[in-house]
Amino acid sequence: MSRWSFVGGRRRAARRAGEQTGAFVDLYEPGLLALVLWVALLNLFDTYFTIVHLQRGGVEFNPIAEQMLLSGRTSFVVTKGLVIGVALLVLTVHKNHPIARAGLWLAAIAYTLLTGWHLALFFV
Repeated sequence: MSRWSFVGGRRRAARRAGEQTGAFVDLYEPGLLALVLWVALLNLFDTYFTIVHLQRGGVEFNPIAEQMLLSGRTSFVVTKGLVIGVALLVLTVHKNHPIARAGLWLAAIAYTLLTGWHLALFFV
């Protein structure tokens, strides 16, 4: 991230052809930002559906989320949002690293499947 990331950015790619992998840039492609927003939106859906299912007598399978829920609903929502938000920021900044790209796509696929699971439970 730099002061150029939001207004007047300068660099979309590496300076030389062979340096793209691992290079840091100031500007990000619309597709990348759409993917990050998709994951963030699905994180919100997951948070909402988790709380709804627990209110209906469901059980939380994720032991980390279960521990976070013990501190209260508001704390759970804020903590989950911050953790995922920071993770998405780190993956976005490192977008030219293969493992970061894989992490973004893995998160998008996992949250999409998880949202489908929540919807299936929601309408049962």
